Amino acid sequence: MQFKDNQSIYLQIAEFICEKILLKEWKPEERIPSVRELAVQLEVNPNTVMRTYDFLQQQEIIFNQRGIGYFVSPGAFQNAVNYRKQEFLENDLPAVFRNMYLLGMNIDDLKPGFDKFVKQNFS
Repeated sequence: MQFKDNQSIYLQIAEFICEKILLKEWKPEERIPSVRELAVQLEVNPNTVMRTYDFLQQQEIIFNQRGIGYFVSPGAFQNAVNYRKQEFLENDLPAVFRNMYLLGMNIDDLKPGFDKFVKQNFS
């Protein structure tokens, strides 16, 4: 995983986990990698993964069964959608809007590119 400099690593890991859930690679009530397993996989400190897991538990995206491990919450998909939407609206969209304004673009200019992206990546 390539980490960006402009965001905390634990939040980038949270986005990675949310993406796995949104792509339905990790399903509700399915066990997810342990703190140590994910730390090794992503080449980060286990404390960073633990911080991510604590954060995602607060968001009700994952839950811990003591002594067994971490699991995807039953409502994880919708909670992940809500979390990622909020992050997108607060952090990513302002830069998109700024670029659109500077380039003299409007929302209608984005539709063909969006449709092409969806067709190429998710069809």
